[in-house]
Amino acid sequence: MGYSDTRVVVTGMGIITPIGKDLRSYEQALCAGVSGISPISQFDCQTVDPRSGEPQFSTRIAGEVCGFRPEEFLPKASRYDRASQFALCAARMALEDAGLDIASVTPQRAGVVMGTGMGDMRMIEAGMATLVAKGANHIGPTAIVKTLPSLLPGNVSIFFGFRGPCLGVSSACASATHAVGEAAFMLRRGEADMILAGGAEASITPLTVASFSAMRIMSSRNDSPTAASRPFDSLRDGFVMGEGSGMLVLETLDRARARGARIYAEIAGYGLTSDAFHASSMRPDSTECARAIRLAMERARISPDQIDYVSAHGTSTRMNDLVEAQAIKEALGIHAKRPLVSATKSMIGHLLSAAGAAELVAAILAIASQAVHPTVNLECPDPDCDLNHVRGGAARESAVDVVLKNSFGFGGQNAAIILKRWRG
Repeated sequence: MGYSDTRVVVTGMGIITPIGKDLRSYEQALCAGVSGISPISQFDCQTVDPRSGEPQFSTRIAGEVCGFRPEEFLPKASRYDRASQFALCAARMALEDAGLDIASVTPQRAGVVMGTGMGDMRMIEAGMATLVAKGANHIGPTAIVKTLPSLLPGNVSIFFGFRGPCLGVSSACASATHAVGEAAFMLRRGEADMILAGGAEASITPLTVASFSAMRIMSSRNDSPTAASRPFDSLRDGFVMGEGSGMLVLETLDRARARGARIYAEIAGYGLTSDAFHASSMRPDSTECARAIRLAMERARISPDQIDYVSAHGTSTRMNDLVEAQAIKEALGIHAKRPLVSATKSMIGHLLSAAGAAELVAAILAIASQAVHPTVNLECPDPDCDLNHVRGGAARESAVDVVLKNSFGFGGQNAAIILKRWRG
């Protein structure tokens, strides 16, 4: 099937992150270079191994959403897991931002597509503890339902009564970017008129932190949390986990214009490929990452010299940043050092399956404000990641008409989206 000429635009956004729980506070913090990384408070990670005398958790920092009160947005909030609370609150913000009256939406023509990772890890861990301590008769009937990753988009669909496409996309750290790209494809195919797309994650739990720490891919700068996430910096030592949600209202251009909607940006192109290489490591030669970028540019009908800003995946891990920089240089060729580059994870941490959504919101805000937020902690740039980075603690004003957003997930799952400024 060819790439349809139907155009897809973003008309609303909602966001909950460690540095902002609405669009205004998020944008202000991004532009000021504020870090949301701090010591973990959601569980006790200070416990010491009695045999070695060393802390059991080598990583004790994360990007937590502090002071989050879902009941302010969500009736009966306690019935939902934390990730669903994030998603529902961000989705409600996005619909309000889009000026959409739910009563005016045809349910069968409205959908939900979300990046979803590990399900409710708190329920999984608590369930196992109960099973071991008390036995199978003490496991409740909803335990397995609440652990299903598909429940995340399901909860959003149920809450708003949207009966069109409902899909959970699970491709690790590329999940939310894939979700937005797939939602755009659905709209191009005529399967819906409007789709809520994005992702949510709330996996700062003992098992998750311990597992990622065992892989030795997380930062252990526990004494200086705000300096821990440092994408493309020579002294980077791993990623910092974060949590939150980003949700976008996507509509066909015809529908958006017919209802007089404010249009943030156009989803102009989307590319996805697979490294087919390793369960957790990227293909070192960056060929498939670069091909995803080229596919997105081809579908957006733009050339490399038109890209003004690259919203990098930028995890702050040694290999990921290096391969991404190589992929950008391979895909953009002689124009690779023209666009500004910044990494949102330097401030909010890595939101795992929700990362791409939070970063797409940041990229669209850059289009709206014509200013690119910085990569904080980029003090000693890696010479092998020699791109046009926005460094320091403040946003840089610049013309931003075309944005490339990259996301790369475990298993070699690559995604790239091209955003275009809407000119009416």
